[in-house]
Amino acid sequence: MSQHSRDLSRRRLLLGGAALGAGTFLTACTSNEAQPTQAQTKDVAAGGNAAPGEKVVIGFSAPAADHGWIAAITNNAKAQAATYTDVEFKSVEAGADAAAQRAALSTLIAQKPQVIVLLPHDGKELNAFGLEAMAAGIPVVNLDRAFPDARAYRTQIKGDNYGMGVAAAAYIIAQMKARGVSSPVIGEIPGIDSLELTQERSKGFADTLNAAGFKVQRRVPAEFTADTGQRAASQLLQALPKLDALWNHDDDQGIGVLAAANQAGRKEFIMVGGAGSKKAMGDIQTDNTPLKATVTYSPSMASSAISLARLIGQNKGMADLVELQVPKELVLASETITKENASKYLKFGF
Repeated sequence: MSQHSRDLSRRRLLLGGAALGAGTFLTACTSNEAQPTQAQTKDVAAGGNAAPGEKVVIGFSAPAADHGWIAAITNNAKAQAATYTDVEFKSVEAGADAAAQRAALSTLIAQKPQVIVLLPHDGKELNAFGLEAMAAGIPVVNLDRAFPDARAYRTQIKGDNYGMGVAAAAYIIAQMKARGVSSPVIGEIPGIDSLELTQERSKGFADTLNAAGFKVQRRVPAEFTADTGQRAASQLLQALPKLDALWNHDDDQGIGVLAAANQAGRKEFIMVGGAGSKKAMGDIQTDNTPLKATVTYSPSMASSAISLARLIGQNKGMADLVELQVPKELVLASETITKENASKYLKFGF
């Protein structure tokens, strides 16, 4: 399958969840149902930078909202824009792949927005568009999937992918030491392997495990969907008759991972998820599956991207900083959610 085809949906709209015996099918609800999760927005207080100012037209594009995390990205962006009376929000369809998104964005440039907020299908393939927009005098806020050329964006905001791997490994290391397991068998199920963000996550995981004298015994990529997560987990579990710990990069694909584990009758390992969906947090709280923790990659970054785009369009800085301009890059920390603190994070889940 081509990268474009695989990247059509970082995770599909899922109708499935837990596995139910042989011939399993996915039936439980995922993070993206008919009713969208309440958007993660920042209250706009009176005065300061939040006070109404010059009107800013913000163009926006992200891959189709056909799964929980991407749906939350678009939902958050729209909702945050609506909190400002001086923001006009113009969204264009991303299309099926990077080429289609590039064509749609060309029509957006012709509308001359003050700023563009863009989550690209693929940062490398859309880098040329970022350069074009910047050259046309339209600042670009690059969201999540990084452009390789710093000249292609005015500001970049993303999650800490390397830090996700570090956090997942740190939790597993602590659990293995607490259980007295000196040579644990550790598995890993990443998402789309061709994406830089996936590679960064795996590197953070491997580097941290190696520093503790541990390593990944088996790594089987999925594609950020429940069905591919189930297939990858089935392969991994067959290859490892004994498993102590597993890191699955994405909570939507984790639904399929848990389905495969249930079908195989495998409960001897602990599992760490990724991103922070409401379903994953619920499973962690209930504590009746191998999933014991998840590491965050919050779609609230889209809300922040809109706020930053507004400030850039109005030639303002961030009120609490001494600097006159919005920073070039912001990286959100990856936090670890466990049974002990899940209740605090539920409102941020997607």
